Amino acid sequence: GFAHPPATLTLAPDLGALPPEVAASAHRVVQEALTNIRKHAADAATVRVTLGRAGADVEVAVRDDGRGRGRRLPSGGFGLTGLAERVGAAGGRLRAGPRPEGGWEVVAVLPAGERRPGGS
Repeated sequence: GFAHPPATLTLAPDLGALPPEVAASAHRVVQEALTNIRKHAADAATVRVTLGRAGADVEVAVRDDGRGRGRRLPSGGFGLTGLAERVGAAGGRLRAGPRPEGGWEVVAVLPAGERRPGGS
């Protein structure tokens, strides 16, 4: 059978509780990115999933070190294109593409809805 690459999950200490809609969007980002790794980068030795704060927003990143095959952004289908639409509808933005050091990354920045003065 298929051996999945090991994945490391890192949650920033200041992440805190997320509004349900942000948590759901973050889940979908991770789910789709991991599906793409399974389909297109089975050669990846490592996968890193990180969730953290980017100001008042939440950044969700999934990065792998696989060479992949044909991992251009799709012109059709639902994968990353559908995910970009979902993230955009939530007021966020999605970036997906090759990493300069090799591998691939999917990074979403989602509005967390909590804009507290003083940044605490």
